[in-house]
Amino acid sequence: MESLPESAGADLVNALTLSNLLLLVATVVTLAVWLVQELARAGQQRAFVRGLEQGVAAGSLPEPGWSEWAWRGVVLLWFVWLAAALLLKDGDFAFVLVLLTLLAGLIGAADRWGFERSRLRTLQAGPVQQLLQRTGTGGAQQIETDLVGQRPIAEYSRSFFPVLAVVVILRSFVIEPFQIPSSSMVPTLEVGDYIVVNKFTYGLRLPVVKTKILDIGEPQRGDVVVFFPPGDTRYFIKRLIGLPGDQIEYRDKVLYINGEEVEQKLMARLPPLRPVVEMSAEKLGSAEHLIYKDLGVNRGDFSTVVQPGHYFMMGDNRDNSSDSRYWGQVPDRNIVGKAFAIWMHWESIGSLPSFDRVGTIR
Repeated sequence: MESLPESAGADLVNALTLSNLLLLVATVVTLAVWLVQELARAGQQRAFVRGLEQGVAAGSLPEPGWSEWAWRGVVLLWFVWLAAALLLKDGDFAFVLVLLTLLAGLIGAADRWGFERSRLRTLQAGPVQQLLQRTGTGGAQQIETDLVGQRPIAEYSRSFFPVLAVVVILRSFVIEPFQIPSSSMVPTLEVGDYIVVNKFTYGLRLPVVKTKILDIGEPQRGDVVVFFPPGDTRYFIKRLIGLPGDQIEYRDKVLYINGEEVEQKLMARLPPLRPVVEMSAEKLGSAEHLIYKDLGVNRGDFSTVVQPGHYFMMGDNRDNSSDSRYWGQVPDRNIVGKAFAIWMHWESIGSLPSFDRVGTIR
């Protein structure tokens, strides 16, 4: 079997934060408890049928006390993981979603195509059918539940798997929502904007490991892109300024690409009476957008050449943005997708959601 590239393996290791380690433990324990419960019930069923064949009086199958306590332990363990994820805030949602989908799919498939068929064969055995015929309706229903009823773990897995699978597919390969936490992209994007990102514009990637499995298109100059900065596991969103091989210069707050000055047009100084920022219109390729330049800040000049397979990112709020000028160029494999629309604005829990900013991102 082909092994993952070293960088993909490193991403998988980075995903194993404390809360994700707890998630792995909860996953393994859940799977183990369910398997033990089903295997123990299979043994009980065989003994039950043998007893009927030998003429031994039989009622419903008793539930072992350890089985109920094991189920309660599983529930408690999942609550512990959820509390850790909420308090530590160090989990990887993609990792969580993929792992839960795999767990639900594995248990659901094994229960549907394996254990359930075995349970039905037990129910259809001659001695069991004879017992059901001479047992009252209530008693017969209880026996059927004991013999073929789903364990809670399997029941939840089979119920949630279709939903989880659809969410994984949509989020990994189609679109994904994000919330803007900082002002680095003002005036294009404001703090509290909720955006949607096209995940297939630049090719399809496997979730968590980020390995590209299908090339569809390449990032273009001027695109608003979601990505992971070098050495960081957090999502960032900036505008793509430089393509591989480009020479990028930023002198006196003017951007130059391959020696040519990027077209800018002053639109306003804000606020009008005591201006602190300049708002200008800038054109990058086919993208026309607004940028801010802080009149009271000068971060100095910058010059670099974009490496092959990398991209240079900058925020539209040029003097208040942590971007490629500070932490370096973004490798292609760290690209998540292209931001294309704002669907809601909700700045804080104390305010009401607004839809005034709904529209495409320029």
